Amino acid sequence: MEEWLSPRWFTWDVLRSYEWAYPYFLYALPAIPFLFWLRSAFHRQHQQRLFVTYSTEHAKQDWFTWLRFLQPICVALALVLLLVALARPQIVTERTDKFSEGIDIMLLLDISDSMMEKDLSPNRLEAAKLVARQFIQGRLQDRIGLIIFAGEAVSLCPLTTDYELLYGFLDEIQPTMIPIAGTAIGSALAVAVNRMRETSGESKVAILISDGDNTSGNLGPTTAAQLAKAFGVRVYSISVGKAVKVLKKDTLNISNALVDESELQKIAALGNGKYFRATDNTALGAVFKQINQIEKVKSRNVVSRDVSDYYRIYLYWGILLLLIALSTKSTFMANILED
Repeated sequence: MEEWLSPRWFTWDVLRSYEWAYPYFLYALPAIPFLFWLRSAFHRQHQQRLFVTYSTEHAKQDWFTWLRFLQPICVALALVLLLVALARPQIVTERTDKFSEGIDIMLLLDISDSMMEKDLSPNRLEAAKLVARQFIQGRLQDRIGLIIFAGEAVSLCPLTTDYELLYGFLDEIQPTMIPIAGTAIGSALAVAVNRMRETSGESKVAILISDGDNTSGNLGPTTAAQLAKAFGVRVYSISVGKAVKVLKKDTLNISNALVDESELQKIAALGNGKYFRATDNTALGAVFKQINQIEKVKSRNVVSRDVSDYYRIYLYWGILLLLIALSTKSTFMANILED
């Protein structure tokens, strides 16, 4: 607290910043001049008088003359300040903190060559990275990790609440990070389960983004989905892209860009989750919004109030002015003929 003798405590900006715990004491301020008037009215007829002959030609008005008003002014100001102190001026600072129970979320992102198809803008991989970033921005205190997979699965980022770190990893993802061709969905899901099996989150979620079926890896997606269910990990699978059919020599061939929905549907069903299909950027964004609504975080707001009292400053000033008034009672500044 600043020095209480500082005149800044009487500036309008400071007084306006206060909240008053007992503001009804301020309503008594107009009564102070009325009390002085009553005192003057009741004692006017009973005052002792000393008749002295003097000439107005020799009367002088100097600062000694005005000093006789010091005592009543000090008393009046002291009463004002005591009322201000009783009103208890405070500065209250409120802060709202939001707390959530938190969810453990693993993002499993397919970076195989087929994810470079341009049926989503600019391609499937970049579109998935963009909506993943938007999804992370909408979470609150959730621990989120990142796994990438192609012919094998790699844990790129462990569960963390450092979202800036996650954004950096997302920006760096390229298909060349895993040179082994294929789509190891089962391995990716197994890595996710391994990362979350001993975590303390109330809810555990794996979000699998891919555009094909399982073509590599040491663990089948069905087994991995059953493993996820056993460890309480809910699996949401998202297939991205459109099926491209090419007719050659009277034979219907499906190109590498074909999305195999049956595999991803089965994974979601076994993992107590839900399957989504995203054929364009808008649909992919809508899918993540749905997941965001399903996996809502239970949060609560805690409002903390920091109260600083400043009544002592005005109490000290009031006491000081009363002491000044008392000390001048028996001096030339007071009227010796008054009680």
